[in-house]
Amino acid sequence: MESLLGASMAGVVYSLFAGQPLTILGSTGPVLVFEKILYKFCKEYTLSYLSLRACIGLWTAFLCIVLVATDASCLVCYVTRFTEEAFASLICIIFIYEALEKLSHLRDTYPVHTHSKLDFLTSYYCKCEAPTHPSNETLRFWESNKINVSGIAWENLTVTECRYLHGEFQGPACGRDGPYTPDVFFWCCILFFATFALSSFLKKFKTSRYFPTRVRSTVSDFAVFLTIVIMVLLDFVVGIPSPKLHVPHAFKPTRDDRGWFINPIGPNPWWTVLAALVPALLCTILIFMDQQISAVIVNRKEHKLKKGCGYHLDLFMVAVMLGVCSVMGLPWFVAATVLSITHVNSLKVESDCSAPGEQPKFLGIREQRVTGLLIFALMGCSVFFTSVLKFIPMPVLYGVFLYMGVSSLRGIQFFDRLKLFWMPAKHQPDFIYLRHVPLRKVHFFTAIQLICLVLLWTIKVSRAAIIFPLMVLALVFVRKAMDLCFSKRELSFLDDLMPERKKKLDDGRNEAGEEEEESQKAMEAAAAASSVQLSVGKTRDLEIPKQSSDRTDPSEIIILDEMSQTPVWKALTLKTETL
Repeated sequence: MESLLGASMAGVVYSLFAGQPLTILGSTGPVLVFEKILYKFCKEYTLSYLSLRACIGLWTAFLCIVLVATDASCLVCYVTRFTEEAFASLICIIFIYEALEKLSHLRDTYPVHTHSKLDFLTSYYCKCEAPTHPSNETLRFWESNKINVSGIAWENLTVTECRYLHGEFQGPACGRDGPYTPDVFFWCCILFFATFALSSFLKKFKTSRYFPTRVRSTVSDFAVFLTIVIMVLLDFVVGIPSPKLHVPHAFKPTRDDRGWFINPIGPNPWWTVLAALVPALLCTILIFMDQQISAVIVNRKEHKLKKGCGYHLDLFMVAVMLGVCSVMGLPWFVAATVLSITHVNSLKVESDCSAPGEQPKFLGIREQRVTGLLIFALMGCSVFFTSVLKFIPMPVLYGVFLYMGVSSLRGIQFFDRLKLFWMPAKHQPDFIYLRHVPLRKVHFFTAIQLICLVLLWTIKVSRAAIIFPLMVLALVFVRKAMDLCFSKRELSFLDDLMPERKKKLDDGRNEAGEEEEESQKAMEAAAAASSVQLSVGKTRDLEIPKQSSDRTDPSEIIILDEMSQTPVWKALTLKTETL
């Protein structure tokens, strides 16, 4: 309930008043890592997590407003493609990893008997029994709930009741925490990968040869929604009890021992209010980098946005809602990189194809506030649709997360350069940086970026994750140090935000201009030499292929006739006459 309410509040306010409404707010992976570290710290030192979190959130909101007032958002000019792609790649990998990890955890809930013998299936059983050596926690539970262990018919208990009473499962068909249920886990795997495959197929349906253009565009725009509907219906028809989405049934906090507003001090000592400033500094760096890098990615020149960006206003709205969510005990919301990229990609405007086989041209993005506003408004209204949402299988949602992570990788140049390591030169695509930068320098640049990405991931999953915000900031300094290893010309092609197509067009125009200029100089020199020759009176005839006038078919081309009309041939002819 807290996530739905916080997302709806922050998203609606941001969509109405932010400078760049195309950005989508969400609970990002780096912020989640920070909150996990804070929760472990509070649990270890017996502090109130929500109260300390409220203090850190209020300090962070204040520091973000200070950054807005001091024009700190101008520092985004140092966030180049190198930093953008490293951070965006990390977020995409987190999406992919979390989706696969959650799927693997389902095997613990629904274990699989991997060494069963089919001929002995009739002798397999799993029943609940009283624990042989109950732990101190189990004994305290029985005593506090006044449970008479000897009066319980353990063999007649259900799986849920056995787990509640701290019973043990015994039998050849029992796993660590319950009976084997292989059909559920394998059905979850089918739902997971089928959701990913169907979403990818429907998204590409726009370029299919079937159905009219309007139908194909509609199917492509609503690919994820149609996939979820199809998978829910398929799960309902098959009837295997897959895990479903847990939705709240009443508008109240998840925990009964808390309200909608959190006391920043609460049961904690008074000095924790001042001590919270230290983790708030790290959180401010994380919020600033997460918000601004996502905003820079959305505001790329290649998206051809017509309206200006508003980095200061965006950060100010995030800071205000961060303070509100902290006081109410709601999750923190900041610009989500993967969600923002997916939102921008769904709003692309392409030209209408007229000729058969003609590829549509990218024209720009539909810049408006309606989609973001409706997304978060419907997210808040989803509380009233719990009777429908409870039928959505969790593996389907995990498959959607996998699709979002993989689809967001396609526009990242870093992964295109990674493929060059295993690609022969003759099969390499015609990237503009391969024309002007040596291949070894391209590999060196990619290797540095890959090392930074691996370090970010290592720190994220280690105990040193508390310094993760500082490592994200360190990417800017790493990029600055690369000026010593690469020339400005090389970095302009490897780390410039100019679109690939525009660079190729400019490069082609420059080459064409150089060729035309050389031809013009050659013709002028030849003409000057010819005039000198005529004045002396020394001439020599040269047989030149004449253009045939008896061609009846205009599509017929004679190479000799066409060669005689080229500037290079004319210049060569004049030079020969001067001999």
